[in-house]
Amino acid sequence: MTDVPAHDPLADLSAAGVSVWLDDLSRELLAGGRLQELIDRRHVVGVTTNPTIFASALSKGERYNEQLQQLAADGADVDQAVFAITTTDVRTGCDVLRPVNERTDGVDGRVSIEVDPRLARDTEATIAQARALWEAVDRPNLFVKIPATVEGLAAITAVIAQGISVNVTLIFSLDRYRQVMDAYMNGLEQAREAGHDLTAIHSVASFFVSRVDTEVDARLDALATPEALALKGQAAVANARLAYEAFEQTTAQPRWQALAAAGARPQRPLWASTGVKNPAYPDTMYVSDLVAPGTVNTMPGSTLAAFADHGPAVSDTIQGSYPAARAHLAALADLGIDFDDVTETLEREGVTKFDTSWSELGDTVSRELHRTAR
Repeated sequence: MTDVPAHDPLADLSAAGVSVWLDDLSRELLAGGRLQELIDRRHVVGVTTNPTIFASALSKGERYNEQLQQLAADGADVDQAVFAITTTDVRTGCDVLRPVNERTDGVDGRVSIEVDPRLARDTEATIAQARALWEAVDRPNLFVKIPATVEGLAAITAVIAQGISVNVTLIFSLDRYRQVMDAYMNGLEQAREAGHDLTAIHSVASFFVSRVDTEVDARLDALATPEALALKGQAAVANARLAYEAFEQTTAQPRWQALAAAGARPQRPLWASTGVKNPAYPDTMYVSDLVAPGTVNTMPGSTLAAFADHGPAVSDTIQGSYPAARAHLAALADLGIDFDDVTETLEREGVTKFDTSWSELGDTVSRELHRTAR
């Protein structure tokens, strides 16, 4: 009797056109072989990072001691040490994922590194550091993360125009997302004029999910009516589904079609912040409810493990959902929930959280430099 293969939810997700990325990176993950295991056994084809992840990695184990000792001996300051440590890990991650990158013609097998979030409101400084990170890591499968602030939009265009691949992060609103796609196309047009090979330029647009429900649910709880409470836990998915509709609309435009004919790659929607924050909700909902071809879902390790363990059978859960998504946002508006204010609040808080995380990373590096220098 032939054994029936066990259901592999992550394989099914990949087959549905969703690239499975891990929102985590550490020297332990790399040196211990765990990242390679996740590539081989859990269908992981990309990695994203942030300052909180690096700070956590530095505070655990001894993998960073040798580099920290050398940096201390060289008299490196905190910013120089942060730059050296993070680019080292990301470069190694790029090397581990390089076979995936080659197998997918450059689409996946990518690792993201973040521009210092303290520069989020400074266009020129963001451009300069994006270039510095790109040159320091020196791997074609790198993504430089730039936040989608107003000031970041011009930086995205400038960096793409230079042939640097970008992960645009911290997107909450549909209007800002459309501006991000426009910034990407502006950059590609400038890159084409400058003679860059458009096939070598890649981008994803990181549309944040769970934080939307956290903010909207708090406002619905404050109303405390049966009508309000019935709408909880649905805004984030509705918003993201309408983002995919905007992506489809943009890639159908003659402007995009002309760029595609010149070799340009689509800027794929990436679902970020997909760990469920409310324990009352299914722990896989921001994965199973956002399935569509040509998307990326970057998951924290706990969400990846949860979906691997008990993820439901998947099919496209986005295309065709747009009328219901619009109806949900309209129902929120009828209750007085100002969704523009929700997304503006989340962007402000997101920049602040990124800044705080960066400061915490700096504090961690400072402590570790002093500890290893003793």
